[in-house]
Amino acid sequence: MPLERGKPPATWIVRVCLAVSILSMSAGWIGDLLLAQFVDKHPLLLIALNPRNRNLVLATNELEALSYYAVGFARLVASDPVNYLLGFWFGDRAIAWTERRSRTYGPLIRDGEGWFRKLSYPLIFAAPNNIICALSGATGVSVRAFVLLNVSGTVTRLVAIRALGATLESPISGVVDFIAQYRTPILILSAVGVAWTVFGEFRGDNSELQTLRSLDDEPSDTEPEDQPPDDPSA
Repeated sequence: MPLERGKPPATWIVRVCLAVSILSMSAGWIGDLLLAQFVDKHPLLLIALNPRNRNLVLATNELEALSYYAVGFARLVASDPVNYLLGFWFGDRAIAWTERRSRTYGPLIRDGEGWFRKLSYPLIFAAPNNIICALSGATGVSVRAFVLLNVSGTVTRLVAIRALGATLESPISGVVDFIAQYRTPILILSAVGVAWTVFGEFRGDNSELQTLRSLDDEPSDTEPEDQPPDDPSA
């Protein structure tokens, strides 16, 4: 299937990509919810659900290096390619939608694509979330540059966190023990936090979830306007 910027492929392919992205977000919410249940008993499952930096730090000393790097890397990059493709396919529509609806990233491109182009490389390297990856495809970041930055940034993050875990092994173990000791109260607090996050995602038009779900619903800003009928006297 040839890739053409600004030209989405078959609808079912787009919906599969959207489903992967949304499932990734949903898994992250489950990981946040079950942090207290998994942090000491199932650390590998914790980072498979949500590989945020906090979870990687808490889990690193509980895991062998191979499982930490393999699962951590796979989960961190799992949805990045599909989000890049969504931006690549929807092009200006993704930019325009995000500019109008996203409080977080809209200001970066409100005065034109140039601002995001200047920041895209460090953002892809350091924080390649759903919207960053989609905007990278939409603003013309090449596939090669995206893959290189995404992979190198992810590996750098994992290595740095592993080193931090080895250096601060005792304090991190203390935090894990604390979470395990107060498992139920922390579970309740996590449930409240996740419920608030999910409520905000489904309630607001400017949420990350709504941005992704609406990419293929927004009318194209580049569609031609209706033309007046030809003048028969011409």
